Amino acid sequence: MERAAVQTDSTTADYLLGLADDALIYTQRLGEWVSRAPQIEEDMALGNIALDQLGQARALLTRAGQVDGTGRDEDALAYLRDEREFRNVHLVERPRGDFGFEMARLLWFSAYQFELYSALVNSTDEVVAGVARKAIKEVTYHRDHAAQWVLRLGDGTQESHERMRAGLEAVAPYVAELFDDSESASAAAESGVGVLPSSLREKTTAYVRSVTEEATLEYVDSARFAARGGRTGVHSEAMGYLLAEMQHIHRSHPDATTW
Repeated sequence: MERAAVQTDSTTADYLLGLADDALIYTQRLGEWVSRAPQIEEDMALGNIALDQLGQARALLTRAGQVDGTGRDEDALAYLRDEREFRNVHLVERPRGDFGFEMARLLWFSAYQFELYSALVNSTDEVVAGVARKAIKEVTYHRDHAAQWVLRLGDGTQESHERMRAGLEAVAPYVAELFDDSESASAAAESGVGVLPSSLREKTTAYVRSVTEEATLEYVDSARFAARGGRTGVHSEAMGYLLAEMQHIHRSHPDATTW
C-alpha cells in the first residue's frame, strides 16, 4: 500500500521532536532510579519503563530526521544537538527528587501519553501511527504502575501520605505545559499527522483526579507559577547538566564504532 504523504518540513519535524524529546529526556531521568528505588523490583520496573520510553524516542527521532530533510539519524539528534534545540517540556527534565515526586510525575506524564498515543493511532503518517499502536500498550502499564503507587502511598502511613502530597504539589507547576498548543502542534494537527495537546487535557486531568481522590489526596489544580518555553528550546538549569551526562561519551568519541 502506498504510504500517505507527509508534510516534509521543519514545522512537522519540530512537532515530532517535541514528542521524541519528551520520551528521551524522561528516559534519562528514569534511568537515574536504577539502584536508588525503594525496592529491588522497583529498580527493575523503572528501568523497564525507561527502556519503553527510549524505544518511543528512537522511533520518533528517526522519523523527525526523515521529515526535516537533513538526513540526521537518531544518534545525531540525541547526542549532537545543543540545549536550545531540544523541544521537551520542563516536566521531564526536572531533577530526580523524592520517590513521591517521581510517582506524581509518572502519573501525569503517562496519563498524558496514554491520551496522546490513543489519538495518534489515527495519524495520517503511518510511521507515527505505528509508533502509537505499540506505545499505547506500554504507557497503559506505566499509567497503572504510577496509579498503584500513588494509591499505596496516599492511602498508607501519615509519612507516605505527606510525601505523596508534596510530590503532587511539586509537579503541579509543570503540568500545564503538556497541553499548550504550540505553532508546530497546531500545524501537525491540521495536517492530520498530530493532535492538539489542548484536546488531551480533559481526559488526562480526569484520570489523575480520580486516582488522587481515591488515594485520599487533595487534587492540585493550580500552582504558584506555570513553567513554559520547553517547546521553543527554553530550558531550566537542570537540562544543561542532564545533557552533559547524556552526550559526553558520544561527543568525546564521535567516530567510535565499537566499544
